[in-house]
Amino acid sequence: MHTFYRGTTESILTSCITVWYGGCTASCRKTLQRTVKEAEKIIGAPLLSLQDIYRTRMARKALSIAGDPTHPNHCFLSLLPSGTRIRSLQVRTSRLRDSFIHQAIRMPNSLPALPPLPSLPSAPTYSGH
Repeated sequence: MHTFYRGTTESILTSCITVWYGGCTASCRKTLQRTVKEAEKIIGAPLLSLQDIYRTRMARKALSIAGDPTHPNHCFLSLLPSGTRIRSLQVRTSRLRDSFIHQAIRMPNSLPALPPLPSLPSAPTYSGH
């Protein structure tokens, strides 16, 4: 039952969660979480909350963008000269504050230390033999 939930219900609920979850209203999040709670009752095992899934995926995506200089959003996730935090951007509206980029900056900055950035695989070299 757990595998079925993860493969169907959770994959539908969390499709592109890093994009839409930050802009959801509290009532929308509560409604979606209620679906997860009902699935917990049916399965009889604890499941990850949508907020936990969102945080995990957001951190992973933010770090992969920050570590990939070829990504179009890499310039928004640049490290400060100290290398301990990501440069914050100024916002004037809550809509922009809840967008992916700003959430992706705030989440790693709220950690005591930034996790190491993933490195890009190096291009194979041609030896000429």
